[in-house]
Amino acid sequence: MSGLLLRKLPWLAGTLLAVSFFTFLLVSLLPGDPAVMILGAGGVSPEAVAALRAEMGLDRPLLVRYFDWLGSALSGDLGRSPMTGQAVTDAILSRLPVTIQLGVMAIIIALLLAVPLAMMSAYFAGSRFDRAISGLGFALMSIPSFMMAIFLILIFAVSLNIFPATGWIPFSVSPAGNLRSAMLPALSLAMIELALYMRLLRTDLITTLQQDYITLARSKGLPNWLIMFRHALRPSSFSLMTVVGLQLGGVISGAIIIEEIFALPGVGRLLYQSILQRDLLMVQGIVLFIATAYVVVNFLVDLGYSLLDPRVRHAG
Repeated sequence: MSGLLLRKLPWLAGTLLAVSFFTFLLVSLLPGDPAVMILGAGGVSPEAVAALRAEMGLDRPLLVRYFDWLGSALSGDLGRSPMTGQAVTDAILSRLPVTIQLGVMAIIIALLLAVPLAMMSAYFAGSRFDRAISGLGFALMSIPSFMMAIFLILIFAVSLNIFPATGWIPFSVSPAGNLRSAMLPALSLAMIELALYMRLLRTDLITTLQQDYITLARSKGLPNWLIMFRHALRPSSFSLMTVVGLQLGGVISGAIIIEEIFALPGVGRLLYQSILQRDLLMVQGIVLFIATAYVVVNFLVDLGYSLLDPRVRHAG
């Protein structure tokens, strides 16, 4: 495990360095002067623009600014928003728990529903139940997350009055209220992931169930549930792990719209509002944070392969 970690760490460092460079270019390659965009095009004195350019370091060469910015980012300083005066790092960290909770709840809900449905669908492959589950999966995949959010609000908030339509209650204030306020946003994100996980795992399970060692296990008289859980589910989980890691970025990007619809104080809503306000430093910091989290999670998923299959540890 340690050898695999040492082999992959340089790739992780190189990927993060490339991510940081391209994120930095977001501001530098935008058409026009970032200082003028932040201050507004009309009625701004040249002295104010020059002062902001000096404060942001825009009068220095690109690579010099990049390495200065990278050094500050490595120490946790992503700059200070010229709009609100708040430190970018503090703004992200203060809203991060909401987005993390939504993402984790969405993935857990999706996996809890997708794994048993995929196992039953694979076991009864070709039956009416399998066709019904497949049709449900295609229907869920065709609905965008924001449409699913509106649909869930109409049913569970407006008609049944079970969950609130908007607002957020911190866990420290009321654990039960927190789960109620997070349920509909998490379900809106989970339904899309559920369909993808279910279809992928069903296909891999059907392939695994046709292997010779599964036939041998059946010939020994092992019960079907034991064959499914012990001998079929584990080798069929590689593709699912990959997609779960890749979809984490999709869950975060989907949270941008979902958090705005449900008025949740998360990172996604902060990014949306920063884009509308042309708060470029805030946008830059949030994009770097999301991209870094995306790369690190996929790195951990890659390491997780070695736990599922020891042959991965010894592969080149």
